[in-house]
Amino acid sequence: MKSVKTTLSVQRRSFIVNFVNGFVKQYSTGTTTIQRDVKQTSDPRTPSSLGPEMDSDSPMAAYKKRIALGQLQPDDYQMTVVDQLQNLYNKLDSYEPPSGAVNWISKTFGFGGKNADEKPKGLYLHGHVGTGKTMLMDMFYQHCKVGRKQRVHFHKFMLDVHKRVHNLKQSVPRQYNVRKTQSFDPIPPVAKEISDEAWLLCFDEFQVTDIADAVILKKLFTELFKSGVVVVATSNRPPDDLYKNGLQRGNFVPFIGELKKNCDVISLNTGVDYRMNTLPAEGKVYFLTGDRQTEERIDEVFQALIAEQEEQVIGSRVLDVLGRKLLLPETCGGILKTDFDSMCKQARGAIDYLEISKEFHTVILQDIPKMTLFNKTEARRFITLIDTFYDNKVRLVCSAAAKPRDLFGAGNISQREYDNNRNLMDDLGIQEKSDVARSSIFTGEEELFAFERTVSRLTEMQTEEYWNLRDSTDPTNQSKS
Repeated sequence: MKSVKTTLSVQRRSFIVNFVNGFVKQYSTGTTTIQRDVKQTSDPRTPSSLGPEMDSDSPMAAYKKRIALGQLQPDDYQMTVVDQLQNLYNKLDSYEPPSGAVNWISKTFGFGGKNADEKPKGLYLHGHVGTGKTMLMDMFYQHCKVGRKQRVHFHKFMLDVHKRVHNLKQSVPRQYNVRKTQSFDPIPPVAKEISDEAWLLCFDEFQVTDIADAVILKKLFTELFKSGVVVVATSNRPPDDLYKNGLQRGNFVPFIGELKKNCDVISLNTGVDYRMNTLPAEGKVYFLTGDRQTEERIDEVFQALIAEQEEQVIGSRVLDVLGRKLLLPETCGGILKTDFDSMCKQARGAIDYLEISKEFHTVILQDIPKMTLFNKTEARRFITLIDTFYDNKVRLVCSAAAKPRDLFGAGNISQREYDNNRNLMDDLGIQEKSDVARSSIFTGEEELFAFERTVSRLTEMQTEEYWNLRDSTDPTNQSKS
């Protein structure tokens, strides 16, 4: 009787194993077919619509083609990195992440998860500014034949994660049972949302400066990697230096191990800085706000510049100006990122701009508008700002509504300005049609004349020669001479 029970038990176990294996095989095959269809149809762009480099079949072919066309300089070290990108490209061609059902069966019965074990390791490319990290990753991304993929700046990715977490928490009904101590964890469902949308994630400028990001990264990426997500990232720092000297860094350190476990780390520090060879040239520091890509390009320049700083933590700074507190919300080392409204619409003077010049070797000034006599006060401040920065060799990156020559014109004065002028003339006893009434204080002629100098200085400040006058490693060193 005992042997009969044993036989039945073995048969039952065999039946379950065969049934589940058959289900796994059938489900995996079906999922693969569906996902391959997505790969072929989800990206309607054709090679011709993505530029001439897309006519090539692979990252390696595209890289060699750019060298042949003279678009890139031959670089043996870059070639070895492209070779590794090519290897990953080849592996991804036959890889599909496991589905949710296959993951559940694997955890429950201990098999069926072979595909997850075969997940190719991603790549983490790090190096100083100008080494070609972003260019290489973008070339890989453009040619990768993956339907569900996403290329995003890491900072924007994390903003989206926090938004998803917030929305998910808002949608969960509140628990009023005080005996329940287990709180809702939104990270796993958020990670599932992301992995369902894309299983190849390419991050540009991978950096961690916010404690809110540092706290959730370990759990978030552990879940993403478990789902079969492959990561390719660029960064100015090696993994071990991420969130260096950050608050509660001990809680962040386990993430570094998880990242290195799932990504091969490659350094691109060859000593060649391709970007800085052309940054001031070719108009790379003056952008027009009418261009839809201006904000993104300004952000790229900002990220490139802060990569040169020893301390890359972005934060606010308060300057003491003759007993007044001047708050600058976005700074990093010797770099200030601000806008026209903050610098010229608010009550600022030469002393404020001088203190800024002492503290910062580079200023990014966004959203400079076109000005007329209607904006005479703001125009005067802008002229003073440019004069002060120029005299102290401050590097300037701008986004503006027009080219320097077209930023300021006479125009017509506003009714308010006209009334102010009349009141001032009345107080001084000046007749409206007298010669004194035609002085520059009322006509704006002085501003027009001064702006000619501003245009000249703005133009010179875009040149490579001007940029080389200021040592970016020492904010107090105003000139090489």
